[in-house]
Amino acid sequence: MRRKLNLLPLLIVAIIYFALNAYVLSGLGTINQSSLLSPIFWVFIIGLTFALFFAIQQMRIQGINKFFQIVSHAFLIVFASEIVFAFFLLLGDIYRLLIGLATNFEPGGFHIAGRSSYWVDFAFIMFCLTIALFAYGITQGKYAYRVIKHTLYFDDLPAAFDGFTLTQISDVHSGSFTNPKAVQKGIDMINAQKSDLFVFTGDLVNNASSEIVPYIGHFSQIKAPFGQFSVLGNHDYGDYIKWPSEAEKIQNLNQLKAYHKELGFKLLLDEHVELHKNGEKIILAGIENWGIGFGERGDLNKALQNTNVNDFKILLSHDPSHWDAQVKNYPSKIQLSLAGHTHGMQFGIEAFGIKWSPVKYRYKHWAGIKTENGRYLNVNRGFGFLGFSGRIGIWPEITVIELKRK
Repeated sequence: MRRKLNLLPLLIVAIIYFALNAYVLSGLGTINQSSLLSPIFWVFIIGLTFALFFAIQQMRIQGINKFFQIVSHAFLIVFASEIVFAFFLLLGDIYRLLIGLATNFEPGGFHIAGRSSYWVDFAFIMFCLTIALFAYGITQGKYAYRVIKHTLYFDDLPAAFDGFTLTQISDVHSGSFTNPKAVQKGIDMINAQKSDLFVFTGDLVNNASSEIVPYIGHFSQIKAPFGQFSVLGNHDYGDYIKWPSEAEKIQNLNQLKAYHKELGFKLLLDEHVELHKNGEKIILAGIENWGIGFGERGDLNKALQNTNVNDFKILLSHDPSHWDAQVKNYPSKIQLSLAGHTHGMQFGIEAFGIKWSPVKYRYKHWAGIKTENGRYLNVNRGFGFLGFSGRIGIWPEITVIELKRK
């Protein structure tokens, strides 16, 4: 039986979308009175909207192609810029209304002054800046790698590991890369840290294992004295595309695991290793993806089997929701957890003491260091990108953590 399509939500969205564009057009009409403005504006908006619908239909059949990427990004840039323009235009209109209420009670009736071209010009400047910001994010921001360093102090860190360093990256999403030279710049920055240990916390590909093949030569350059270790993320299982058969999906995952080995990464699948230094040790554990809403595959008990409650433990777990759900209160203390997954939504503000991204409404802790119950969590902002082919304000991250004894 076919599901009945509920048209009401679509109608509401269409009305809001039409109202937004009509309001934007009214503002543009203040600074450009040409009779051609309105028809050109509507032809462009309607054409772009229909192109997006067509691209979505194509994507459902053929997957994400170049046409979909161009149209979806054009729509996103225009839509975001219109919202910014409308926001500042609305502030100006509210100001006009308040001034009218305060000063314009006259015998002839209530009058509101016309829009100030200066205010509309300012809104239009912000519109243009938004477009420029998106253009930068798409062309440069997605490869603008940042090294972020943390020094963490522990009462129970073995003395031999005082000053031990590790480098973490996450969410490579190699299927999204288009610039091998820029990726190599990131690899060189990783190796330049000269950390004792390298860890990768999942999402090597978007969907198919073949996506990493062009970049095996790049990521296999990463070396650390205590080794290179990795775990799987939600995208690595191939859950987000349709496979001809379940057998092919399983084969894709097995091939991806083989590619981890080819990269020189020891893939930890609900297991742990011991890292030894000067007669002392720490535990490095890794689990399969465990994330609320993204598959709860990992088995923490299995990963820590045969470890001691007093061992110093580092856990690789792709999704930070796992830390809140299990790790921070786990009976056997896990001193440090390393995650990724959120990408910081590839959009936000981290400047002037402000730390904000829309992803905060989905994840309590979405980037950087969090501490609770004497345990630390670090959420890496991601090395690559997915969906939106760019980054704005939330730059790709290489994390370096130094472990110190208190």
